Amino acid sequence: MRRRRPAVALALALALGSVLAVLAAAPALAAGYRYWSFWDGSGGGRWSYATQGPSMARPKDGSVQGFRFSVSKDAADQAAQPRAAADFEAVCGATAPAQGRKRVALVVDFGVPADAPPGEAPPQDAPRTVCAQVAPEATAAEALASVAKPLRYNSAALLCAISGYPRQGCGEPMADAPAASTPAAPAAPAAADGGPSAGLLAGIAAVAALAGAALWQSRRRTR
Repeated sequence: MRRRRPAVALALALALGSVLAVLAAAPALAAGYRYWSFWDGSGGGRWSYATQGPSMARPKDGSVQGFRFSVSKDAADQAAQPRAAADFEAVCGATAPAQGRKRVALVVDFGVPADAPPGEAPPQDAPRTVCAQVAPEATAAEALASVAKPLRYNSAALLCAISGYPRQGCGEPMADAPAASTPAAPAAPAAADGGPSAGLLAGIAAVAALAGAALWQSRRRTR
């Protein structure tokens, strides 16, 4: 039985080496993304990360919707929020209600120069605020399109550009994302980053299974 122990140790060492090789070969996880985040206005002029995309959300009359372009985490507590308050009266107070229409206050924040793609710059420094009057069933995306064309989407219906900004790119991962320009309000969709990929976990599981099989086979031979 003692003669078999070196074989067991060798099998385990090889398995451990394989696991380390898988970890070393795994691509670096993105620290953040350059993208347009979508926000719901809440009480007290605060923002909460939207739980639906703008093409699905149907804001009510009197709602405030925010859009912020930045490099940050795709997570409620780490994404950069719009730098203007979610204040309906400040945006739509001077717009009279109209029969068969709803008013949606929009805050479009093009972000800061540091977050702009190479060769581009934000169209304006301060956030743009505008009151959209749209049909009662209109989505947030339709409200935005009524006042901030051209919009650009990718094949997965991800909002890539507002008023033509940025000209290129769409939610590309960034290796080292700077801290959000402003603190973000909690509440939002699950982050796409921040954990190991399914392929990496599957590889580690497969290697662990092979190690277990090698150990079992070795013990079987000693009987």
